[in-house]
Amino acid sequence: MGSELVKPDHLDRKAVVYVRQSTPHQVITNQESLKLQYGLSQRARELGWREADIDVIDSDLGQSGAGAAHRKGFKDLVARVTLGEIGLVLSMDVTRLARNCSDWYPLLDVCGHRRCLIADRDGIYDPGTPNGRLLLGLKGTISELELHTIKSRMTTGLMAKAERGDLALQLPAGLVRDPSGVVTKDPNLEVQGRLSLLFEAFLKVRTAAQVMRTFVVRGLALPRRDRHGDLRWQPATVSAVTAILKNPAYAGAFVYGRTWQKPSQIPGERPYKAPRRGMDWRIVVRDKYPAYIDWEIFEKIQAMLCDNRAEYQHIKSRGIPRDGAALLHGITYCGECGHKMAVRYKGGSQYVCNHLKIQRGAPECQKPACCTDRRTGCSGILGSGGAGGSRCVIQSAQGPSAVRKSLVPR
Repeated sequence: MGSELVKPDHLDRKAVVYVRQSTPHQVITNQESLKLQYGLSQRARELGWREADIDVIDSDLGQSGAGAAHRKGFKDLVARVTLGEIGLVLSMDVTRLARNCSDWYPLLDVCGHRRCLIADRDGIYDPGTPNGRLLLGLKGTISELELHTIKSRMTTGLMAKAERGDLALQLPAGLVRDPSGVVTKDPNLEVQGRLSLLFEAFLKVRTAAQVMRTFVVRGLALPRRDRHGDLRWQPATVSAVTAILKNPAYAGAFVYGRTWQKPSQIPGERPYKAPRRGMDWRIVVRDKYPAYIDWEIFEKIQAMLCDNRAEYQHIKSRGIPRDGAALLHGITYCGECGHKMAVRYKGGSQYVCNHLKIQRGAPECQKPACCTDRRTGCSGILGSGGAGGSRCVIQSAQGPSAVRKSLVPR
């Protein structure tokens, strides 16, 4: 079964069957759809292409068609069309190729310029003609609209449950959900006592780092949930203490939308999840769970944490040049653990690696003395606080791509 659109110059080039399904689950379960897509090779043979001239691109199986940045197969297809290697592109429907007009129309432009045909289960189209481009353009627009419609249908019911506080999100350690869906405190009294002790300790010492040190000194672990939702006792760290203090579930509140999709700074990359600042959450339903602390106390704790926050800990930059005798402040990294070293002037100028001590209560890695003679242009590190010599790395001010130099004084 031929077509009047297929010309000898098309048959001299390749025919490519593009196969895609949106998720790994669909790849496993929707086997019939997969067979139909691979079966398009038979249609290419019926149109006049030889078996050796038919290629299948299926490297995008399990990838969404909402964007092209992460689809290697689609990029390869566009590149081959641009080079004039392809005479026909076959797909079950245009949604397999793209569900985004910003990806779809450039493909139509390239196909029209290189006289490459596009075919789906409904027919064969020539993007170089007004009628063919009109039909393909409408199909692409409908495909993009369909994607938004599907998302809307999927999220409408979810948002309705979230607004009532009935959405079954994973609960933190200390709260459990019974078979009927009712949330109660964990019957393990040790878990309840440990969480109550953490909140009491913070209100007393007022910093998460001091709470961590208190728990480490006493040999007390914290109850946490792993990725599978199982309860695990883990050593106290600043991040674990802060995560518990910032979780509104311990104040009895159901919260949905604590993160938002932040556009990537790299063009073409997927957006990533970022926490919302402060308590600007999408949905908050108070008094939904049994509370360990009152909501007013929770708000007080958040204000205290915000006041304690140092901005340079957020931006992770080298920091502003500060007064002091140390020459390498902000650009010295520990050769043992890789973390940035701080400067200590009490008892003599020293570079101190105290990251693990602050986060986990572990001993300091090293604390070499500083060279403070600016007239001689000294490199900045004289010796170590220990017998083994200091191992530090100095990062050039030009940025991460600059050459790093290892200093190992003897």
